[in-house]
Amino acid sequence: MQSTSTLTTDELQQYVAQVFQEKMPFNQLLGMQISQLDQNKVEIRLPWQDQLMGNPLLKILHGGVTAAILDTVGGLMAIMETVRLMPVVDLSEFQKRISKMSTIDMRVDYLLPGKGEEFIATAEVIRKGARVAVVRMELHNQNGDHIAFGTGTYMVG
Repeated sequence: MQSTSTLTTDELQQYVAQVFQEKMPFNQLLGMQISQLDQNKVEIRLPWQDQLMGNPLLKILHGGVTAAILDTVGGLMAIMETVRLMPVVDLSEFQKRISKMSTIDMRVDYLLPGKGEEFIATAEVIRKGARVAVVRMELHNQNGDHIAFGTGTYMVG
């Protein structure tokens, strides 16, 4: 990262990834790992851990964990859409802006039991306005089984 407080798009991406992976204890607790983060795609991977189990008889992912990873990938995608519109920005200005970002509403549809050794969440922006972004999120396991999808509305402006 540059030593000044003005960052390029690539540096903002690195900053966002660092915040989500290293500064957010909940993401660390669940074991979320950002595997792709750019203006076109966000992907988060979540390795299976027994602590994430919602049903011990079936050994499936807890529905709250499913919702959490979908919300996280959706929020990251909304932030990356905002970054895309700012080629160079002052870090303190960006920090102020993202500190006001939040989830307004989210819907999750659970399609299959969350079985797998790894779960992959992806997101895409459906619509972005000056204040709100609408994002579609999907969760698959390592075999490509579609576990859940969600739609999130995020405050971005």
